[in-house]
Amino acid sequence: MKARFRTAVLAAALLSGAARAQVVMGVGAPITGQDAAFGAQLKNGAEQAVADINASGGVLGQKIDLKVGDDAGDAKQGRSVANQFIGDGVTFVVGHFNSSVTMPASDAYNEAGVLEITPGSTNPQITERGYPMLFRTCGRDDQQGAVAAAYLIAHARDKKIAIIHDKSTYGKGLADETRKALTAAGIHEVLYEGLNKGEKDFSAIVSKIKSVDADIVFFGGVHTEGGLLVRQMRDQGVKAALMGGDGIASQEFAAIAGPGVEGTLMTFPPDPRQRPEAAAVVKEFEARNYNPETYTLYSYAAVQAIKQGIEKAKSTDPAAVAKALHDGGPYKTVVGDLSFDAKGDVTRADYVVYEWRKGPDGKITYFQLDK
Repeated sequence: MKARFRTAVLAAALLSGAARAQVVMGVGAPITGQDAAFGAQLKNGAEQAVADINASGGVLGQKIDLKVGDDAGDAKQGRSVANQFIGDGVTFVVGHFNSSVTMPASDAYNEAGVLEITPGSTNPQITERGYPMLFRTCGRDDQQGAVAAAYLIAHARDKKIAIIHDKSTYGKGLADETRKALTAAGIHEVLYEGLNKGEKDFSAIVSKIKSVDADIVFFGGVHTEGGLLVRQMRDQGVKAALMGGDGIASQEFAAIAGPGVEGTLMTFPPDPRQRPEAAAVVKEFEARNYNPETYTLYSYAAVQAIKQGIEKAKSTDPAAVAKALHDGGPYKTVVGDLSFDAKGDVTRADYVVYEWRKGPDGKITYFQLDK
């Protein structure tokens, strides 16, 4: 689709949206595929936020019309979702989840003048490209990689560390940022390997981990491969602890990994479900028998930021709202007060370290460590 045609489509859609007195918003996420657990979080968070805003009168007297696009965690499908949103007159997008999907999708949004806030894409290059209408409510991999490395430097300097990643934009990016910080501290890994996302048999990599007698395996990737890697490590008698990032911050990780998941370490921001600003919304989710873990509330916060940006700009024009988000703030959200820098990144970096272990109810989940 040519740039001028995209602009014409968007302009016509804007006029149509104005006539309907609606703000047309999209949420793009992996509704299907192996990352569907995270897609459900983005979808549920955005839907609940839109429902709450509409129930309170909408924004500038207009209701929000939310459309859902399934990118299946695939870059090409993500670009297709973006083009579909643009054709449907979507002017604000919450999404996508995978960094490898957000990169190409954001190219389309930038060209068409659509404002996008990703709740879960953490690769630094997403915002380093200078797109004026691209934001995120989450942090960056160079930030959480530094936190992971700092923990390993403090607690495992004399341990043998293996680094494994899933070759994705997110997974390899996080692994490399952590590796960079460890190298700067004089710590060198005993193994650096990539596995193929979507595969089920990691016996060859587990054998390499075993052969170097690794004490800790740092994993850059998501819960599906991470869980299988832990399970197969334990099956082969490898006792090394696994450490990962926000990609394993899902109860699905423990379900896949099995009992051997205990002792796994993970970086993620302080649990947003425990924030006082989120209390009422968490109760809404619990009433639906849904656990708003990980990125659910970051998706909810993205919708809140867009609403407040519209109100501050006194306009539903995406460019005006983007300017308001860059210039204004802090904006009140369920994950706390958020302000955005010139790149569209949040101005706070609050990653902490968690450990997966049994709780009082006997179920394995993640608990924040004091240090």
